[in-house]
Amino acid sequence: MVRKRSELPEVGELVIGTVIKIFEYGAYVRLEEYRGLEAYLPWSEVSSKWVKDIKEVIKENQRIIAKVIRVDRRKRQVDVSLKRVSEGEQRRKLLEWKRSQRAEKLLEIAASKLGKTLDDAYREVGWRLEDVYGEIYAGLELAAYQGRDVLRKAGVPDEWIDPIIEELKRHIEVKKVKVQGLITLTTYGSDGINRIKEALTQPLKKLSSELNENTLIRVYTVGAPRYRVEVIATDYKVAEKVLSKYLDLVSTIAKSLNMVFAFERERG
Repeated sequence: MVRKRSELPEVGELVIGTVIKIFEYGAYVRLEEYRGLEAYLPWSEVSSKWVKDIKEVIKENQRIIAKVIRVDRRKRQVDVSLKRVSEGEQRRKLLEWKRSQRAEKLLEIAASKLGKTLDDAYREVGWRLEDVYGEIYAGLELAAYQGRDVLRKAGVPDEWIDPIIEELKRHIEVKKVKVQGLITLTTYGSDGINRIKEALTQPLKKLSSELNENTLIRVYTVGAPRYRVEVIATDYKVAEKVLSKYLDLVSTIAKSLNMVFAFERERG
């Protein structure tokens, strides 16, 4: 069951609840994110319009989105309101709930592979991602796009990283972009082939340590003296930055080896 880190919600917080008991002057709602904690929904907070019977608005077992209006931490009592939730807040909370469900499912699968519990997954992975990225699913999405370092930055133990990355690849579609162009290298030296090879491959070696798992750069011939360079990444800015660095390095090496360098952009 999707859960929050704290035992009790805060006043003003939106919560997901299931109506479990309806009385003449109110209802009890099970808060799904707070381990089944029961909250009270007063009759006066059910609707902004007058209703003859509270059952005209809510039914038992109905899933609702409510707003917390009172919290007594000593008695562990919570009151919620249905009428104070706007349509926009409903949409935002529903999206948050769905993202939390996806995150929990991914954590659960990874935990099962390690012989661990869902509680272990939240404690060792989920809350750490939430601390650093504000939301568990946001951290998982970022890891899907940028790789293992996202998890390491949040302090996720090494034993979790491979199982999580494996599941992210299966369940989160990473959209990629490509930027490319043609490099022309001209030389009249007797060792021209070696010079061209050095100009094209040395920059690749220098850039390799800067690339994350979802960024790829490749260079291949389309017929000497023309060579195509392609950069594939999850973000245009990242792709353009990598391409720019690569071209600067190639240009510098080409100049030092007395070669003529030119570059022509192509559409991906």
